[in-house]
Amino acid sequence: MTRVDYYNNPNAPKANSIAVAVSALIQDDEGRILMIRRTDNDLYSIPGGQLELGETLAEAAVREVREETGIECEVMGVIGLYSDPKHVIAYDDGEVRQEFSICFRANYVGGSPRTSDETKEVAWTPIERIATLNIHPSIRLRISNSLSGNPAAFFS
Repeated sequence: MTRVDYYNNPNAPKANSIAVAVSALIQDDEGRILMIRRTDNDLYSIPGGQLELGETLAEAAVREVREETGIECEVMGVIGLYSDPKHVIAYDDGEVRQEFSICFRANYVGGSPRTSDETKEVAWTPIERIATLNIHPSIRLRISNSLSGNPAAFFS
């Protein structure tokens, strides 16, 4: 299913749903960030996805990272809570979601990067390269919040 992210766009479709999503920012021992390139919108991102019934938020983040990247991680804390109604995601089936995502900081535990049906690229990316990638502003905000050094969780 393809998707289009709209942010601060007066021509964006109106949201008709909301779902709990999670993402995880993971850095390796060299400080590189685990990044993916999504198959549904061709944008670079940190791994993440939707919470499923019967799992905790942390379990969802670990599962999504594993499914999308082949990397095992351990959730260590919350980077932020993102619920900006000016960010909507339109899917080709007619669903238009308002952003609602919890972003976690996680530690690398094991595994090797590999792609999946949701990712066309998976790589440990040097921080200085992040600025050159085509990343949605909402994901750039998560990365920036994580790297800011502020111990308090961001929320919108």
